[in-house]
Amino acid sequence: MQFFAVKGLPMNRLSICALLFAMAFALIALCDQPLQAASPGATDIDAPNAFTKSDSGLSYRIRRRSTGRQPGPRDSVTVHYKGWLDDGTVFDSSYDRDEPTTFRLNQVVKGWTEGMQYIGEGGMIELEVPSDLGYGDRGAGKKIPPGAQLHFLVELISIN
Repeated sequence: MQFFAVKGLPMNRLSICALLFAMAFALIALCDQPLQAASPGATDIDAPNAFTKSDSGLSYRIRRRSTGRQPGPRDSVTVHYKGWLDDGTVFDSSYDRDEPTTFRLNQVVKGWTEGMQYIGEGGMIELEVPSDLGYGDRGAGKKIPPGAQLHFLVELISIN
C-alpha cells in the first residue's frame, strides 16, 4: 500500500509514524498548558476614572452599572473578585480559583459591606478600602500587613 503526503510524493511507514508521533507530542503539549483563570467581565465604556469618596472614607468607582437588585448590609451575595495591596500584590482572587464566592455582607470588612450596597446584581465596582474599614492595625494573616489599604474589583453576580 502506497501513502502520499503530497500528490506524487510517497510516504513510507517510518515517515507516517514520525508524523503521528509529532502530532501526538503537540497535542500533549497543548493539554499540559494550565487552564486560564476566569477574568473580570466588561466594564462600561463611560465608566468613571475618578473615585468617589463616601462619608466613611471608602473610595469607590462603579465600573459597570446595573439595574439589578441592590443588597442590604445583611444579605448573602455571590461575587467574583480580586483583592490587592497598594504595591499591586494580589492577596486573593476568586477569578484565579475560577469559582465565584458566596458570603454574608455582615461577615466581611466594613468597606465591603458598604461598597457592595452601591451596585446591583450584574454590576461591578472597584473599592479602595482604608485600613480602618479593612483589617486595621491587626492585618490578616501573612498576606495583609497591619495598616494596609486594600483594593478590590468586585462583580456582584447575585443576591441569595
